[in-house]
Amino acid sequence: MQLRKENILIVDDDVNILELLQRHLQSWNYHVFKAISVKEAVTILRDTHIDLLITDLKMPEVDGFELIQFVSEHYPKLPKLVVTGYPSVQGSLAAIKSGVVDYLTKPFTKDELKSAIDKSVSTSKENQNQTKESSEGKNNSYGEIIGNSEKINEVIQVIERVKDNKATIFIKGESGTGKELVARAIHYQGKFSRAPFIAVNCGAIPENLLEAELFGYLKGAFTGAETNREGFFQAADGGTIFLDEIGNASLPVQSRLLRVLQEKEVVRVGATKAEQIDVRIIAATNSDLREMIKKQRFREDLYYRLTVVEIDVAPLRERKEDIKLLVDKFLFKYGVEYKDRFVKITPEALAILERYDWPGNIRELENVIQRAVIMCDKIIEVEHLPDHLKHTINFSSEALVPLKVMEKQYIEKVLRATDNNKTKAAEILQIDRKTIRQKLSE
Repeated sequence: MQLRKENILIVDDDVNILELLQRHLQSWNYHVFKAISVKEAVTILRDTHIDLLITDLKMPEVDGFELIQFVSEHYPKLPKLVVTGYPSVQGSLAAIKSGVVDYLTKPFTKDELKSAIDKSVSTSKENQNQTKESSEGKNNSYGEIIGNSEKINEVIQVIERVKDNKATIFIKGESGTGKELVARAIHYQGKFSRAPFIAVNCGAIPENLLEAELFGYLKGAFTGAETNREGFFQAADGGTIFLDEIGNASLPVQSRLLRVLQEKEVVRVGATKAEQIDVRIIAATNSDLREMIKKQRFREDLYYRLTVVEIDVAPLRERKEDIKLLVDKFLFKYGVEYKDRFVKITPEALAILERYDWPGNIRELENVIQRAVIMCDKIIEVEHLPDHLKHTINFSSEALVPLKVMEKQYIEKVLRATDNNKTKAAEILQIDRKTIRQKLSE
């Protein structure tokens, strides 16, 4: 019998329960993923499309309640089913408030489990078939994109319009703003999500190899080409290819990219026959392509072919209201990875992060949180943040004067206050009149 498309993730620290649930689920023709900890479950959720989560509540280190909360915030449409051996009224109410579809108490019968799963899977299908409302952009996340600022909502609105067609899309933004996450959202939130998504960093591949890597080559086409090989475009056929740092592509590669866009076909290095492909191209760069066109380093005709739809990803300094949401994401990620627990942050430390302008954008923020999680125990405090983020006093060289000058200025100030009475001024300064005259003469 052919397996259903539903993927079910079961999470329990009891291996026997995992095996029992797996046997039942496989007998009903479901795909099964197992995790013995919340840390392992989060890893699976990030890498795999899951249709139903089944979790225990009582687990060491990070418990099931924390997992339910995480899923509710990051995967709001994923149904959750609780299976626990420690039932309580408070526990069941808390689970239901967190959006749990059903709540089973161990031991349970196979029929009870089947009924709960059918109910949960039905909820999953209803969620998938619901039309997205215009207010969806107010959620904290969209795919892997985190934020609810106006700038992020504008990006999400464009993604919603382009995700189900194969128009060529150009993503621009500073380094570290999450351009690849936008490209992934376009692919995985649309109807082509089951097709391949191939990401290529054009800046990381040597110029003399980029052409062969993109379009493939025939045996003997160049030294070292010992077999026929497909390129990234052939691997992405039917899906999406993401060309990051497209500004690093050489002019010959740009010329061949133009042919791909115009003719929907590629020619391998060393070949004469073209191959038809069906690929959506998403390109991105942090370079100013218009300036490169002026310097004849980028083809103008290719630029206009690539920019059918443009998406501008704002730097983090222009959407600081998203910093807390991003911090929460990275605290969970690295807390579970390094500490096997959730790490928190003090309001004072968070305020410093929200004040900083983040020239390195989200990538820099993630690195700071990663380091802070390693350096702290359970709570990130101000002392765990890099010094360059904290407030500094900039002593201007223009404000600094020699001590003798300051001394003379103060003596003159006292004399003015005493109507130039040197005797009174000497008493205030606790020096004699002779010293006053000496310092003024200097």
